[in-house]
Amino acid sequence: MSHRYPLAELDQVPEDIRARILAVQEKAGFVPNVFLALARRPAEWRAFFAYHDALMEPESVGRRSSLSKGDREMIVTATSAANQCLYCVVAHGALLRIYEKKPLVADQVAVNWRKADVTGRQRAMLAFAMKVCERSHEVEEADFQALHAHGFDDEDIWDIAAITAFFGLSNRLASFSGMQPNPEFFLMGRVPRDKAAKGG
Repeated sequence: MSHRYPLAELDQVPEDIRARILAVQEKAGFVPNVFLALARRPAEWRAFFAYHDALMEPESVGRRSSLSKGDREMIVTATSAANQCLYCVVAHGALLRIYEKKPLVADQVAVNWRKADVTGRQRAMLAFAMKVCERSHEVEEADFQALHAHGFDDEDIWDIAAITAFFGLSNRLASFSGMQPNPEFFLMGRVPRDKAAKGG
């Protein structure tokens, strides 16, 4: 399957978007397809990544969160799997493996988060995220109490729910548009970097 909508050409996107994409390329060594897929609509690209950054990099907007980078990527991987979004499971699963330093965890979380090698706190976090993902209308006070028992406060709970909701949007954009994961994502965090570069 290929992208249903053409990826934007880097030299044809507005300067602020190009600068951000080039910074990502410098850090990652490639340009994740989502950046070029959404750049065909610059106003939406800016709004999408502003909200993305506020949730996934709260320090960038002057906010602190007790969710680790691994926690956030774990939420994205589990809920994206529930939404059957290939792009987000592969891309964010790669980041999850790297942040948690566990080469097997993304596959475990995507297939059955209940049996994944995660902490009890993370399991409670994922249970809530999955409820927001699949049955948000059923969220009740008991769900908050269960998270409080694991040390999450109400702002942390907002983070869990907002990340789940935001990536519900992302999953649907990626799926209907036929967005494909970059090949580089598949090996990230599975093997040492020098071996990945040599192809195994």
